[in-house]
Amino acid sequence: MALTDNVKQQIQQAYRDVLAGKEVRARYGQRLMIAEIARYMGEITDNDGQRTSPPATCVVEAGTGTGKTLAYLIAAIPVAKALGKTLVISTATVALQDQIVLKDLPDLRKHSKLDFSWTLAKGRGRYLCMSRLEARLHDEGHGDSETMPLFLLDQPLDDEAHSRATFENMLARYGSREWDGDRDHWPEQIPDDIWRQVTTDHRQCTNRHCGYFDSCAFFDARKDLDEADVVVANHDLVLADLALGGGAILPEPENALFIFDEAHHLPDKALNHFAASVPLNATRQWLKQLSQALVKIQPWLPAGSQAAKSVEKISTAGRDLDLVLDRVFEEIEQNTGWEVNEERRSAQWRYPDGALPEALAELAGETRIATAGLCRHLGTLVDELQSAFDERKDPELDRDTADSWYPVIGSFQARAEDQLRLWVAWSEGVATVTDEEEPQVDTPPRKGPPFARWVVRQRWDHAEDITLFSSPVLADNLLYSRLWSRAYGAVLTSATLTALGRFDRLRSRAGLPEASRYLVVPSSFRYAEMATVEVPAMLALPTDDGFGDALIKRLPELWAGEKATLVLFTSRRQMQQVRDALAPEYPDLILTQDDMAKNEVLRTHCQRVDEGRPSVLFGVASFAEGIDLPGRYLHHVVITRLPFSVPDDPIEASLAEWVTQRGGNPFMEITVPDASVKLVQAVGRLLRTEQDTGRVTILDRRIVARRYGQLLLDALPPFRRIIEH
Repeated sequence: MALTDNVKQQIQQAYRDVLAGKEVRARYGQRLMIAEIARYMGEITDNDGQRTSPPATCVVEAGTGTGKTLAYLIAAIPVAKALGKTLVISTATVALQDQIVLKDLPDLRKHSKLDFSWTLAKGRGRYLCMSRLEARLHDEGHGDSETMPLFLLDQPLDDEAHSRATFENMLARYGSREWDGDRDHWPEQIPDDIWRQVTTDHRQCTNRHCGYFDSCAFFDARKDLDEADVVVANHDLVLADLALGGGAILPEPENALFIFDEAHHLPDKALNHFAASVPLNATRQWLKQLSQALVKIQPWLPAGSQAAKSVEKISTAGRDLDLVLDRVFEEIEQNTGWEVNEERRSAQWRYPDGALPEALAELAGETRIATAGLCRHLGTLVDELQSAFDERKDPELDRDTADSWYPVIGSFQARAEDQLRLWVAWSEGVATVTDEEEPQVDTPPRKGPPFARWVVRQRWDHAEDITLFSSPVLADNLLYSRLWSRAYGAVLTSATLTALGRFDRLRSRAGLPEASRYLVVPSSFRYAEMATVEVPAMLALPTDDGFGDALIKRLPELWAGEKATLVLFTSRRQMQQVRDALAPEYPDLILTQDDMAKNEVLRTHCQRVDEGRPSVLFGVASFAEGIDLPGRYLHHVVITRLPFSVPDDPIEASLAEWVTQRGGNPFMEITVPDASVKLVQAVGRLLRTEQDTGRVTILDRRIVARRYGQLLLDALPPFRRIIEH
């Protein structure tokens, strides 16, 4: 659709209105970004609403201070409305999602004449399930409670009284509308083991057949989805929707314009989404739980009914699977060249090229067949239970039985399907006879490197387990086939999309279409005036044994006289060793990110600075990217070592193996560009506004002593450099 004069005018007027309303001046980078996105969307051609131009994305790297969110909202909302498409904004974090919904969109509507509606989309697992909460409070699930079967799924809680008080509080607040049932809006952090008992998933939810459907938090939140002009989601939800075929939760990709903010996370999120794992002993324990559930459901099913026959088949399939899992455990334990990791009391083995030994490959094929049979019979029982909700039919089962047991059997089915994904991935390329009626599981299309396959053995005081893993190595094909080739249009933006000054890494990892366009928005920061990057002399390199001692000696000199310092480590163990060595000498100075919840650590740090006391934060990877400490709250960022990825990461190792086989250099093609992205993110903590100043110190001399170091240094913002020789 070529941009009409009317749409262009709406965009320009909205920008003028927002600047006037907020009394801020126009930013060059922001104007550039608005123009680029509008131009890209205007060049998409269609016929009767269906895109006819080749798939293309618009990729915009824009640093802190650009005002990215406002730029893409002003450019995209008028275009999406004119096209009759839904604008789907996807973020990697809940914090940004909430900021867009609670601050940026209301701000835009308040200060501009744009007329649009929006809603927030989250997965079902972020919302309270009233049916499960009520069941939790009713007799605590003991005795003759009709809902007792639900608690076959839950582990007993250590502190039953405390959890009951939490559940009662949830009921009171939800009933009085003080709380909307969204986990992220509860005033405190809800522990996973408590939340798991009062939420649900699509396999356990009875939808319109539930007695609480009219007051359901999840469906309440969903009501606005079909009518909203703008839907704010997250990458995980977009990927989950694509895995269900697209259009199951969010609008169909063909009818959506996507904006992926924090887009550098998308390829890894996609890999995680299509990874699978099965812990062998834990699965055998789970099969015992299934067996107990089958014994308990039996009396509720009429003899000779389809449901009763299914229970017998599930029971047999469970026993068959248990026997083959025992053989898999024995085979892997005895015939694996374990690489022991003392730090984590675990051992790992990655199968080179993803190739399994013959005996294990045969067992994987057998386990796939056994798991597929279990899935199929569980599916039949779920269908039978579901038919009891339909008053038009003459179901064999009564409604109460279905109400009680549908969530339980649905949960078992979901877990079995997750396991089947692993066994399908482990038997890909292995000649096995598969079950013709095997349920379809979601696996990405094949092309490029083979799946990574690896095993991890863990030992505890009284137990041990072996977990099998599989993962695609690159997300390019699955993102292209499921998203870019289908979406009406898509914009990717973040402060870090280039690596070593180029978009090649993102292009290959995200499978971006040939016709995509790329822009780096110049920063409004005067880097050379605002900050320095310093590489001091060090007694040791990170690869030397004495590096830890060198850090302990050097750090106090670096934070002396500073009010607010962030020290970033690449290993938790080293962070703790340095903290343990320095904390006695510097009491009430060092805070590590493990001392308390992230927000609490940051709050304590800011409070110290407000009180005029110095504060030093120690953090690892998540603090190198996800924190915002403007102005006086951060004046000095210390990077202890270059953020090269851990050599034992099985996915990275598989990718390196594949690059090597194709005649490439994995260190220069993968390791260095990845480190560059992480390093840029880490130094990006320092300057958050145009008024900020400070310094970055890099204690890893490899940045000046190795050839690749110059590439890493040149990819940083143009700070004034101070390098000691």
